[in-house]
Amino acid sequence: MKFSIWPNSERTWPEVHQLASMIEDDGWYGLWYADHYMPNTMDGEPVGGDFHECFSVLSALAATTSRIRLGSLVTPTTVNHPALIANRAATIDRISNGRFVLGMGAGWQVNEHKAYGIELFEPKERVDRFEEAIEITSRLLSEDRVTFAGTHFNVVNAPCEPKPVQEPLPILVGTGGPRMLRITARFAQEWNTWGPPAGAGDVIQKLNAACEKEGRDPSTIHKSVQALFFICPDDAAAETLATKVPAERSVVGTTARIAEAIHQYQELGFDEVCVPDFTLGGTPEQRRESYQVFWSEVASQFR
Repeated sequence: MKFSIWPNSERTWPEVHQLASMIEDDGWYGLWYADHYMPNTMDGEPVGGDFHECFSVLSALAATTSRIRLGSLVTPTTVNHPALIANRAATIDRISNGRFVLGMGAGWQVNEHKAYGIELFEPKERVDRFEEAIEITSRLLSEDRVTFAGTHFNVVNAPCEPKPVQEPLPILVGTGGPRMLRITARFAQEWNTWGPPAGAGDVIQKLNAACEKEGRDPSTIHKSVQALFFICPDDAAAETLATKVPAERSVVGTTARIAEAIHQYQELGFDEVCVPDFTLGGTPEQRRESYQVFWSEVASQFR
């Protein structure tokens, strides 16, 4: 099992840079970063606050690290044109010498679309648009020139040069819907989902079914999962906390209990566990300490 981290986009650059250096020294697999322009809100209203731009941060990390994988989790095709996505990905892959993973999604966050006047589209049209975008992006990253005439995008004899170091540069899709899973089976090298083992296990079965329909061997797709990890000092504290957090997204317990959940992920067929820092402390020092505890007491059992 591989382990990666996910710093909140609100973290300062010095903290993210220091985290990246720490996990590279410790032996973690990678670092993921969200592509959003503001925190999400339940009512869909725009909100302020520092929120760093995904690909700028990943470019800086590509230039200042040497081993860890770096990836977007994930860039919305409602916001970004596939030509921009492909050229940006190829450039970061060059800077990192082949360590970049391009996470793509159809888009979902209401408040940022509302704030910037970007159309979110109804679900079907949004997925239609994504299907065209991922095909164009995939082809731009691998073919000399691309011509594509679609409903949402048209490109003519389009280049993407220089090409990425990796052949192919891996594209990740984070999804659980039936049609999006089939698109994943057709175009992606990696897949990501949320949730504790029970919920994530249900979705991985749906991915396997989508692969069967598309004639794709599911073992050829790298599968990653993340949850809100709450590290508790004892079982009593975990039982109390479990009643207060979102059960469909959380893994709550002592480091031993969390390790048991990781074993379950492994048995379900997941290859990588991503650990967001959202629940790991209120200060940079606390978050670094929590990551070190996770690495030494949980991840070490799978090395």
